[in-house]
Amino acid sequence: MELWDVYDINRNKTGKVIDRHSNDRLSAGEYHLVTEAIIINSRNEILLTKRASTKQKYPLMWECTCGSCIKGENTLQAILRELKEELGLNFRENEANFYKTLRDDNAKDFKDIYIFKKDIEYKDISFTDKEVIDCRWVTIEEFEKMKSENIIVSTIDFNKEDYEKCIKL
Repeated sequence: MELWDVYDINRNKTGKVIDRHSNDRLSAGEYHLVTEAIIINSRNEILLTKRASTKQKYPLMWECTCGSCIKGENTLQAILRELKEELGLNFRENEANFYKTLRDDNAKDFKDIYIFKKDIEYKDISFTDKEVIDCRWVTIEEFEKMKSENIIVSTIDFNKEDYEKCIKL
């Protein structure tokens, strides 16, 4: 069971909680929180991860680490948890640079994007929860090419303009 806090259009908690896997769905004007990590190394490459074939949505596609907040979490706590669960990586709160918030009325979510600037070696990554099966560092040109080839999950909200801003952080 994965419980989500429900928020209104102004990002205020409503007091309602739903189970992600139940038949309960978010009603009009209700949202949940999601978070995304963009990890950039000292060579200005982006870390992408490959989703497992068993994932219901977007199997075997590439993405940046992301996920939903569970009940009681804020987006920073959630992204640190997701990085640990999916990649076996421990980041500290002060390593996260908040980048921006997006609201998606179709997906019914608020997404907070965090930038992490860190050199990570492949040997330090472990796919602990079987949601991720591979990873790779890519240049922004490779990232854009992969997006155009539709092998990057379409919900990743990052592009060359964002990249240019983020490498200056």
